[in-house]
Amino acid sequence: MAVTDAAIDRIKQMIVTGELRPGDRLPRETDLAARLGLSRNSLREAVKALALIRVLEVRQGDGTYVTSLDPALLMETMGFVLDLHQDASVLEFFEVRRILEPAAAARAALRMPDEDIAALHKLLDELGPQPSVEELLASDGEFHKVIAVGSGNRALASIIDSLRQPTYRARIWRGLTQDDAVARTLAEHRAILTAIEGREPEVARAWATVHIAGVERWIQEAVNLDEESAPRGPRKASGQSARPLRRATPVEY
Repeated sequence: MAVTDAAIDRIKQMIVTGELRPGDRLPRETDLAARLGLSRNSLREAVKALALIRVLEVRQGDGTYVTSLDPALLMETMGFVLDLHQDASVLEFFEVRRILEPAAAARAALRMPDEDIAALHKLLDELGPQPSVEELLASDGEFHKVIAVGSGNRALASIIDSLRQPTYRARIWRGLTQDDAVARTLAEHRAILTAIEGREPEVARAWATVHIAGVERWIQEAVNLDEESAPRGPRKASGQSARPLRRATPVEY
């Protein structure tokens, strides 16, 4: 294990064991380095790394503190990484959504408060029968966020929230080019909500799976069609990696 990695692991153990708690200030650099048997340079590198992923917060002139360790805060780094992926790997994000969001919907059917269910009804009612793509996507984001929070698992809700942005452009693309995308989305949202309101976790899970898988399947077909219509270049020599899938650029708002 690299020296910096060992330093990170030792600080992490102090947090895991409760020796350092959310909001606590770390001991002075000299004291902490001696206590952990590390050089001050290794300790500084470890602190920098943990600060980047929002585990520690360095306050100039004040010291270094453990953050709140709230899942939403820690997931910000994941959101940044996901934002960098703007190619056909969006399908991988939809695959993860297809695994996690049905689980959140099933948990929400058992745990979501009645007032949050009423809020979802209001959200869908205010949208109207023929919303624009922009209106639908704004409502869609809030709909899925409320369900994820309604699962009662903050870590799960934070992960799901971080996955929404990388798939945003693809959902605009679908809304603009697939004839029944808006109507289908509204119908599936209603079905998911009805299952949650009826306290039917497996039905909610099934409808959420259908909902996410439908978008995923459409994007897969669209990417494949786009690839087939592209001019074919010289065949790759054996042993060379295949050209990555090219994704058409959707209209952005």
